[in-house]
Amino acid sequence: MEDRYQELAKKWLDKTITPAEQEEFAAWYNAGQDDPVEIPAGFAGSEDVLRQRILNKINQAVKDNDKPRSFRIPAWLRYAAAVLFCAVGFAGYRVCNHFKQVRQLASHTHQQIKNDVLPGGNKATLTLANGKVINLSDVKNGLLTNQGQTRLKKDKDGRIIYENTDAKAVDSASIFNTINIPKGGQFQVVLSDGSKVWLNSASSLTFPTMFPKNERKVTITGEAYFEVTKNKHAPFRVITGKQTVEVLGTHFNINGYTDEAAIRTTLIQGSVKVSTDAQSTILKPEEQSAISNDKTGKILVNTVDIDDVLAWTSGNFQFEKAEIPLIMRQASRWYDVDVKYEGEIPHRRFTGSISRNVNLSELLKMLKYTGINFRIAGKTIIVTS
Repeated sequence: MEDRYQELAKKWLDKTITPAEQEEFAAWYNAGQDDPVEIPAGFAGSEDVLRQRILNKINQAVKDNDKPRSFRIPAWLRYAAAVLFCAVGFAGYRVCNHFKQVRQLASHTHQQIKNDVLPGGNKATLTLANGKVINLSDVKNGLLTNQGQTRLKKDKDGRIIYENTDAKAVDSASIFNTINIPKGGQFQVVLSDGSKVWLNSASSLTFPTMFPKNERKVTITGEAYFEVTKNKHAPFRVITGKQTVEVLGTHFNINGYTDEAAIRTTLIQGSVKVSTDAQSTILKPEEQSAISNDKTGKILVNTVDIDDVLAWTSGNFQFEKAEIPLIMRQASRWYDVDVKYEGEIPHRRFTGSISRNVNLSELLKMLKYTGINFRIAGKTIIVTS
């Protein structure tokens, strides 16, 4: 069998591998072999340095892979340039340039699942202080409305921007707006102080159209990434359920979905103070606090991979030893579908990455190499082990 997989490896590197052989190679890779299989480095002799590194990493992954059905993609691949990693089977394809900008990828296979579902996109509604609701997906670029001394407009990038027209005015501080992001949506807003907020699916942000001089406070549900403009005279506070996050100016992500086990706050740079009624802690860059959604509310702090946390802001799903229910919750929000399990919930862990711009079928095809089966019935994903 080893000769067979060496043959498939050579075909992959020579770009002569067929779709059926791709699936065979991928199924072997994800099956978790008891005996390591060496893929001769000579197969890549005519390839550039990047392809040689891919080959070396495959060899190492095979040696280290001692867990059945574990899908592994080397961490360094997140920073590689334009790589399609082992085609269909262990696809998790991600493209980066030297500035870590993620480009959208088209589907690499023509196979389609019946009742396929399109990915989400920029969708949101804005509720003004007077109760008027604006569908932000439909409005044209330019001025939308004036509220007190604040001008609201939509820019060419599709963001909603709040601008003060009178720096000395204070009445706008008592005018609140709410942006609601549906399932299958995402949106960006620039607040009146210049702070930027990225909102994920099934999320909301409530905020004043203009902040008072001594405090900046907003409330979110769901998930949001903040780049807060520094102002040492006006702390920026984010309320999420039982948690309050306080900063002066920094970058951080909050995942506060109520169907997750905990509210997770991840610091990208600077520092933040995370508090509950019972305790508080200061986070350092690359640290994440977790406050359980149960009655204890204890704050736990761990070091995490920032790229995994922020993948959604760059248009990607990215998982590191993630359980299937967690992946399905993310899929449910982004594709606006329900999830149903037939039988026991499969106990599998998955590591990989794929663009959020592909149809639902592409994500499910990648996941099926964990040994789990999926089908789409209307707006429901049915999961069977």
